Amino acid sequence: MNRTRLAHRGNLLWLAALVHRLSGLALAAFLPLHFWALGLAIDRETRFEDFLRWTDAWFVKLVEAGLVFLLAVHLLGGVRVLIIENFAWRAGQKQLATVAAGISAVIALVFLVRAL
Repeated sequence: MNRTRLAHRGNLLWLAALVHRLSGLALAAFLPLHFWALGLAIDRETRFEDFLRWTDAWFVKLVEAGLVFLLAVHLLGGVRVLIIENFAWRAGQKQLATVAAGISAVIALVFLVRAL
């Protein structure tokens, strides 16, 4: 492909939009698992208790922290899109995208520390 056609992909705002889309896809992929867990609670109490015991494992806590990160990234990415669509362009939007990623990482880290 032509390098000039792909030059925008190095832009921080393009990366922020990509992360927003990918986090949305990952969250959508998680939903069936979430509904399955809820179904366990409705279907049989003992199966749900077994599931809850399994979720106490350290690797599940790590995955949950990743999920919290995805939720925070997606939320802040959606706010970024709302700002872009409804307000005038500002020079600092790249920095806001970086701050949003940093805030998401901090939120996930705090969750992980509290969960472990």
